[in-house]
Amino acid sequence: MTTIEKKFLQDSENKSFDLDHRRTIQFNMGRYNTAVIRGKQQYINLAMARRQASLKKYKSIENLENSLKDFEQNFNKKGGKVLWAQHADEAKNLILEILQRNNVQRVVKSKSMVTEELDLDHFLKTYDIESVETDLGEYIVQISDDKPYHIVTPVMHKSARDIAAIFHKKFGLAPDSTPQEITHFVRKTLRKKFLNAQAGITGANFLISGSGSVALTENEGNGVLSVSMPRLHIVVAGIERVIESLDDLHLFWPLLATFGTGQNVTAYNSIINGPRRKNEVDGPDEMYVILLDNGRTNLLARTPQRRALSCIRCGACLNGCPVYHNIGGHSYGSVYSGPIGAVITPHLQSFAHYKHLSYATSLCGKCTEVCPVNIDLHHLLLENRNYAVKNKTVPFLEKAAMGVWKKIMLNRKLIDAPGPGIKNIVMKKLFNKSWGKRRNMPSVKTKTFGTLWKEGKGG
Repeated sequence: MTTIEKKFLQDSENKSFDLDHRRTIQFNMGRYNTAVIRGKQQYINLAMARRQASLKKYKSIENLENSLKDFEQNFNKKGGKVLWAQHADEAKNLILEILQRNNVQRVVKSKSMVTEELDLDHFLKTYDIESVETDLGEYIVQISDDKPYHIVTPVMHKSARDIAAIFHKKFGLAPDSTPQEITHFVRKTLRKKFLNAQAGITGANFLISGSGSVALTENEGNGVLSVSMPRLHIVVAGIERVIESLDDLHLFWPLLATFGTGQNVTAYNSIINGPRRKNEVDGPDEMYVILLDNGRTNLLARTPQRRALSCIRCGACLNGCPVYHNIGGHSYGSVYSGPIGAVITPHLQSFAHYKHLSYATSLCGKCTEVCPVNIDLHHLLLENRNYAVKNKTVPFLEKAAMGVWKKIMLNRKLIDAPGPGIKNIVMKKLFNKSWGKRRNMPSVKTKTFGTLWKEGKGG
């Protein structure tokens, strides 16, 4: 068992029995579920919309090389520049080079999970470049030196009281500050940062290959300000974010809003077509798009796991997953948590170190049921397990035990041979530590099923 797996088990154990955490998550999830039910009412045929989105996204993934080439060509025509990064360190160095060349000392950032992969804020800090998160949730995570708990809602694990305590400790606000008072304070604080920032860094919800455009969706306006006010704009996006046409946004944006936050559409939806032109009043003088691989081609090479690259990062699978509800987002020990994280992280990071995530599931199928682009996540979790066995990344004892179990279960005589007393002793020895810790161990009955069947048939 690796150190990462041991930590996962310990963190999961602690979080599962944290009653305050459970209350906060159940409250926040309850509000989300209510909103999503309302949001879905905008669709006459939701199943058809999901199927169309699924086919369009997967088509882009299957044709990824050409889609990315088209995006680069079309974006460069508009005065922007595309840079390619194979891994996190290369992406960070590209960003640093651009910022230093432009003498940037302050950066404003909109919410971006891909920059969490880079741990960009801490990286820039070591070079005396201030990087300010401008999404309210991400800002709270940053000032409390925390990590995002959820793909869409970074501070889902915090109650209003917890957040008030953070602002009291950090800025001296009243310990009983209301969400409205905290939001007003953050707005005033960040407005100054926007005015003085020399560069803005954003992610991309979608990269449109046909037009060379970047589509950005958010609810607070911080993304729009990060794009339009600084003279330099850097987009960091995973290579899987590409879709083919601007016309596809009428399908993807409402699905992302409905399944992500329960809205019909998010408050701010921007289509960015390169740096500012002569007749435009705002926007950056320079714009770069950094296309990040960072393990994505490893996932692309796996069939059928590549299907997970269709994910639009709505977070619905996290919200539906009973395991995530109990162990929380931080326990996964990776940027991407929940079912989608369990599928993709072993391929993005290290299968040997993160294969255990694919076993942290009940396989109930809820994640597949709620996915807006119909990714069969619970089947992909099984595919990861199969991959782990075939590539000999499971412990020898586990493999040997499963081999013995298979041999016994395929032979009726071997199943019946040991008496119930021996079976109960073996069960207690093997499973008491894992199952018996909080459960009453079942006991094997005196009569086997075969015996009862014969008796029922009159011998």
